[in-house]
Amino acid sequence: MEDKERVGRHAATLVENGMKVGIGSGSTAQFFIKALAERVKEETLDLQLVATSEESKHLAESLGLTIHTLNEIGTLDLTIDGVDEFTDDLDGIKGGGGCLLEEKIVASNSLRVVWMAEERKHVKTLGAFPLPIEVIKNGSELLKAQLEEKGYHPEWRLINSEERFHTDNDNYILDLHLEEITDPVALHDELIHMVGVVETGLFLGMTENVLLADNGEVYWTTERPLKD
Repeated sequence: MEDKERVGRHAATLVENGMKVGIGSGSTAQFFIKALAERVKEETLDLQLVATSEESKHLAESLGLTIHTLNEIGTLDLTIDGVDEFTDDLDGIKGGGGCLLEEKIVASNSLRVVWMAEERKHVKTLGAFPLPIEVIKNGSELLKAQLEEKGYHPEWRLINSEERFHTDNDNYILDLHLEEITDPVALHDELIHMVGVVETGLFLGMTENVLLADNGEVYWTTERPLKD
């Protein structure tokens, strides 16, 4: 069993009967969803689930899980999701799969957020992984030019050599190649105030812990108090 599957399956054990749970997106989250579906079937768990992407929703439903909307069930007890890169301060970059807006909405409405990752995603400073920002289509070429002037090296997220990636909310994604982000709070504040930017892939102060896997072992990186 690879580490990605190991940490995803272990994360499924954090879910308790009666919970309202956000299920993440990406390859690690797929293992989590599959393991959670097994538990629901074997233990007859009563859960209310919200998905952070259409892909995760379809996978969950194909495995017999019922998916609700956030509007239907309100604040969640727990959200479990992957992360593309994170620091000791538990600040991270997410959105490598293109679901950053929905992931941030779900996480922001959760009492507890846990990320799962392989140890290789634990970094000293954010920025080696390209920072995605979700942008409105109208005026996006002008926005890209502004980002180029700032030296942020934006590139369109593509699904092939020519066709641009469309998010679940029918927006585009620009990936910023920054190499190093020395002040993620200031950068997020700058980007989110640029007209046309819907959301950034900087997830700051949003998780209490990260469940890690490395060389066959699964462990927590740290502890933080839960939000009230």
